[in-house]
Amino acid sequence: MKNNVLKGSLFVALGASSYGMLATFVKMAYHEGFTTAEVTLSQFGLGFIGLFILNLFRKNLPVPAKEPSGLKSVLKLTIAGTSMGLTSIFYYMSVQYIPVSVGIVLLMQTVWMGVILEMILHKKTPGLRKVLSVFIILAGTILATNLLKQSVTINWTGIGWGLMAAISYTASVYSSNRIELHLPPLKRSLYMILGGLIIIACIFHTSLNRDFSYDIFLRWGLILSLFGTILPPLLFTRGMPLTGMGVGAIIAAVEIPVSILMALLFLGESVSFLQWLGVALILFAVVLMNLKKTK
Repeated sequence: MKNNVLKGSLFVALGASSYGMLATFVKMAYHEGFTTAEVTLSQFGLGFIGLFILNLFRKNLPVPAKEPSGLKSVLKLTIAGTSMGLTSIFYYMSVQYIPVSVGIVLLMQTVWMGVILEMILHKKTPGLRKVLSVFIILAGTILATNLLKQSVTINWTGIGWGLMAAISYTASVYSSNRIELHLPPLKRSLYMILGGLIIIACIFHTSLNRDFSYDIFLRWGLILSLFGTILPPLLFTRGMPLTGMGVGAIIAAVEIPVSILMALLFLGESVSFLQWLGVALILFAVVLMNLKKTK
């Protein structure tokens, strides 16, 4: 039993770490002159191809006797997947204007946004623990984004994109845990990535008609699709059942420090003590919010 939990924890940690690396890779691609359109289209395009191939191999494996996957299910997942595409667009736009260490903190506002969404959709009043966690996250965010430091110029454009990314990420997390759960994880991931690819293609379709650099597919597309659309779903779907949602959510928060450390090592971004303190508060709030589930 302990070995299973340990194995599941490792899978979840690796999946979260994969997500944590993305923004640094994107910023490095920006430094080479690539655009948001090129980055997102290559990530989701190659990611869809990769998941499609994995689903073909899956057909050779034993499958459940009943696996309904009609057109209605496909449409639901594809529509839900558009939020994944929007999350990538908004998040990658935000790190054009703000440091990666700030962008990941803004993205993690989805923790308290999820509480509000649950309250609105299910008319469920959050408990004291969740309310307290929300306030701790907000306090941590103020510290982690340097809002109190007067000598730092706040780029509100980047913060705006970051908050929009958090909103769409909240929708992604909600739909991932609610929609068409009877289908195998690989198939669900395929249709949701398809939805993300469609919305990205619709938004950036004009970019394909002019100076679109197809070099992005070999230069960064393979890395971004691997760490952003292929590995995380596989690792999370293997790990979460072994750890449980409570422990899994706590371990998945490793995405924040991984993202910041990647930015420190590869982009040379500086992170102050107060920012680290803010990150620590956010991580503590995630643990506090999921403590009951962990028990």
